[in-house]
Amino acid sequence: MDYKMEPLRFAPASDDDLYSGYNEYPSAFSTKDLEQDEVFQEAIRTSYGRRPIVSPVTPKPGTAMRLGTSSGYREGTSFISRQATAVQDGFRRPMTAVRGAGYTSQRPGTAFDPLNQAMKGPSPQLETKKEELPEERIKKLERRITELIEESCLAGGRGESKAALELAKEASAKERSLIRLHEQAGLSESHNLDLTFSVLFNLAMQYEGNDMYSEALNTYQAITKNRMFTNGSRLKVNMGNIYFRLGQFPKAVKMYRMALDQVPNTHKYLRVKIMHNIGVLFVKMGQFSEACSSFEYIIQEKPDFKSGLHAILCYYALNDKDKMKRGFQLLLEVPLNIDDEEKYTATSDDPAANLVLEAIKNDSLRQMERQMKQEAERSILTAAKLISPVIEDTFTAGYNWCVETIKVSNYAPLASDLEVNKAVMFLKQKNINQAVETLKVFEKKESKVASSASTNLAFIHYLQGDTETAERYGEQAREADSYNSAAFVNLGSCSLAKGDLEKAKELFMCALDNDASCVEALYDLGLVNKQLQLYEEALDCFLKLQAIVRQHPQVLYQVAHLYELTGDMDQATEWYHQLLGVVPSDPVVLQKMGELCDAEGDKQQAYQYHYDSFRHYPSNLSVLNWLGTHFVELRAPSKAVGYFERAALVQPSEVKWPLLVASCQRRAGDYHQALATLKDIHRNFPDNIDCLKILVRLCTDLGLKEATDYAVELRRAEKAKDVRERIGSSRPGSLRSGSSKSSRGSPLSDRGSPVQAQPRGSSGATGRLSKLSLVESDGEAYAPSHTKIDASYSDPLGPVAERPRTSAGRKPPPDEEFADDELGDDLLPE
Repeated sequence: MDYKMEPLRFAPASDDDLYSGYNEYPSAFSTKDLEQDEVFQEAIRTSYGRRPIVSPVTPKPGTAMRLGTSSGYREGTSFISRQATAVQDGFRRPMTAVRGAGYTSQRPGTAFDPLNQAMKGPSPQLETKKEELPEERIKKLERRITELIEESCLAGGRGESKAALELAKEASAKERSLIRLHEQAGLSESHNLDLTFSVLFNLAMQYEGNDMYSEALNTYQAITKNRMFTNGSRLKVNMGNIYFRLGQFPKAVKMYRMALDQVPNTHKYLRVKIMHNIGVLFVKMGQFSEACSSFEYIIQEKPDFKSGLHAILCYYALNDKDKMKRGFQLLLEVPLNIDDEEKYTATSDDPAANLVLEAIKNDSLRQMERQMKQEAERSILTAAKLISPVIEDTFTAGYNWCVETIKVSNYAPLASDLEVNKAVMFLKQKNINQAVETLKVFEKKESKVASSASTNLAFIHYLQGDTETAERYGEQAREADSYNSAAFVNLGSCSLAKGDLEKAKELFMCALDNDASCVEALYDLGLVNKQLQLYEEALDCFLKLQAIVRQHPQVLYQVAHLYELTGDMDQATEWYHQLLGVVPSDPVVLQKMGELCDAEGDKQQAYQYHYDSFRHYPSNLSVLNWLGTHFVELRAPSKAVGYFERAALVQPSEVKWPLLVASCQRRAGDYHQALATLKDIHRNFPDNIDCLKILVRLCTDLGLKEATDYAVELRRAEKAKDVRERIGSSRPGSLRSGSSKSSRGSPLSDRGSPVQAQPRGSSGATGRLSKLSLVESDGEAYAPSHTKIDASYSDPLGPVAERPRTSAGRKPPPDEEFADDELGDDLLPE
């Protein structure tokens, strides 16, 4: 809708008019100068497109128009006045009056679009990504393959074999993709052969690390057959190593020799290493002559102590005395290539130089020199100990030749150590006197050798039981070398033998202060603490020892026993289990496990452990007693007979075992065999009261007339027993007295039972021994019976089934046990 607009007329502005002053211009301002005003002209140019269209008729302002700034309306020259006002004083006013803020009249149905976004067209299409060039893809893939190889090597170095193999396989797959990409792009000539070699070599190494030897050999063979790889033939050394692990020694020798042919003479170190492997393989195959040739080549090219020792071993296997001597001389000529140790001694007063010496005393180079020196000494002493008994007619002459040869070489200080080893060899040959004489020579020599000799002398005398002499030599060893831990161990052992536990403990602790890894001192200290009932301290010692020497049987037993002494049965059982894993056939440990299971109420497992102990050591009376009693409790006495018979063979002077055999035979229903066994017992032990009682009762049950004879003998034996007891009690200072006996009958039970009643809660070997203890070895535990014969006994399996009665006679009452027998007046109750 269009409005007809007319000029507006305003009343004169009052003082309170907010819009007053807009038409007031300075007197110097004139419209005729607007064309020359640059600021004004610039404002017109910039706002020309935004000016509303001026119609010839001024419309009447409506509701959508705002006075002042909304519609740009002013009377007459108001527009020019605003422009002039906007630029006065050089400040440009915001042109908010040129165009409305969007609050204008709109056509129905049009959307609100103040920013005029509808007039804009669709956004231009994004620029398409340029296609990647083949060269860039190749470089990118090569970088990824290199990263995979590095990750595989790092994983293999950390011991993650499976992860390293997976990464190597992934690198190999990507390398094949790289080859196809080269072929598609026509860039086969620019293929990176070094990358292919790295991928294949790493894959073979990872196969080898995962014990996949067939795959590793195939990969190595693929590398060696490719002539484009310049140094691929050297990998036959790796193939030889794999064949060596597989035990295929001829193939390994073949691979080593093929690799040796490809190594130039300039690479002397590599050739020596390959020759050493060939020599070791010949030793494995028993071809000592070829092995000697390999080691001799090494000694000529680049001599070292290991090869020299191996050559002497081959000469020893060939029993060539001359070559053994020559080889030993060549071994002594091997240079050590270590500077004098005096450079590590501070000789100047310069603090900076002393600090440098302190820093290099134990650095990596110093440690390497020390290892080289130890290897040289070990090789020389081992060779001397090996060839000394065979190079001369006698052992002493051979050792003397080795000692003299060492004295004139660069390793003269080793001669004294060899002399000490000579004494040790005498000890191994059971020649104690020669060993002592050899060691006594060093009593007045240099401190280290004298201390070692005195230590050995102290140990020899300690083993011979001469504690005083052993302690004297131990003191000499300690005075010669105050840091000799073995000397303190010998002194502590001597104090322990004398019973001075506190002093022994102090000496063992001194030995540990000098050498914390001295296992002898640590073990002895644990034993001393155990005897002092310091179980926690003893347990600490043995646990430390377990960390040093893993899975040692004696240490495991001590730890388990200490846990048992402290009452921790769960830990004791666990450590005994570990001990059984190391020594599964030890009968004592099996018996101990059986006792622990018996204490816990696990009878089945206890029987299994006791039976295993019996299999490995069938003469253990405690185990035999437990097994026999176990079958008696299971009401299978026939199975118990064999164990008690074996116990009777082991201990024939003990009447308890045949009595138990007879009792088990009777329980099993074999009365005649039981009677025969009892008669044998009576023949071997005629004064045994228990045997006579059982014979009287058994003959009575069987209706035999021999019951009267045995009853007479029983009465006579009891009288003789009573006389012996009286004589023994009347002696001065005797501790036995007839009145102290609380029981006049057999100690089997109040009814003469051969197996005593045992509380249900009792367990273990001690409880079972008390169950079946029938008699004492000396027979003094049985009290005499004065007037009444007690031939009754009880059956641990319950009452015996009653025999069928064939006679028509009536059964005698319980109080008339001998009603059917003709007994004399002397057997009647008093």
